[in-house]
Amino acid sequence: MVDSDSLISLGRSVVHIEGAAIAQLETRIDEAFVRACRLLLDCEGRIVVCGIGKSGHIGAKLAATLASTGSPAFFVHAAEASHGDLGMFKPNDVVVSISYSGTSSELLTLIPGIKRLGIPVISLCGEPDSPLAKASDVVLSTRVEREACPLGLAPTASTTTTLVLGDALAIALLGARGFTEEDFARSHPGGRLGRRLLLHVADVMVTGEQCPVCDHGATLSDALVEISSKGLGMVALVDDRQQLTGIFTDGDLRRTFARNLDIRELQIDTVMTQNPQTIERDELAVNAVTQMQSLKITSLPVVNADGTLDGVVTMHALLAAGVV
Repeated sequence: MVDSDSLISLGRSVVHIEGAAIAQLETRIDEAFVRACRLLLDCEGRIVVCGIGKSGHIGAKLAATLASTGSPAFFVHAAEASHGDLGMFKPNDVVVSISYSGTSSELLTLIPGIKRLGIPVISLCGEPDSPLAKASDVVLSTRVEREACPLGLAPTASTTTTLVLGDALAIALLGARGFTEEDFARSHPGGRLGRRLLLHVADVMVTGEQCPVCDHGATLSDALVEISSKGLGMVALVDDRQQLTGIFTDGDLRRTFARNLDIRELQIDTVMTQNPQTIERDELAVNAVTQMQSLKITSLPVVNADGTLDGVVTMHALLAAGVV
């Protein structure tokens, strides 16, 4: 059995070697990198990332990162491309080919077809004199002094540098395009950020028959029936023009009991909370969360610009929608 010290030593060696390889990349962010970025920014079609083997796995990740940060891209497996998938390439695309050796036969087989379409080729390659590099319009070097694999066989440091260089391209393009949090959210509607930046109060509020509402001249008994039937722990009070005049919550009920008032004949407008905090339907749902948390409340009436009641949004609904 290998002793603990040997395992730790091997692990640290990998981190050291790959860290050094990444550090060397900084000097390679140069004019070639700028040319690659300009080709990608000027691309009127899509960015087609090609690779095979471990380089293919890195390529798939690069295509996904580009697509999610404002640069439409997709990955094509080099072996599949030579058996029909080359038809996915269009003249206004840009190809990013990945091969450390620059001699992958599957990639080289594609080059004549890509060139016939007039598509520029950017290569992430570790051998500047390789056939792939020579056939490329721009070459970004992923060369490493050695792999982290002690046998020098398994792609380790080289795939890491390719991954980092690909990220550098994607983020440089993101910055050049002025890509924002809102843009990112639109590409990730199912993620938490997407929900926080895209979901509005109107998307989660309760309206119509489900909305607990009473006339502000009603009795407390009437209001309690409405609270119980709608199950939101509150009721909104409105006047004859449907303008919000107050709310009555479970908390208000407890405070009413504490005053030893006769609730049988009590008018709701004498114990309601007047001038309650409100929000409008077009506000981001995350703003409702912030408002509720700061006020230590669990629901907000939603009003229109003229003060009429539009609905109610609750913390429970915001939790269910994944905003919180």
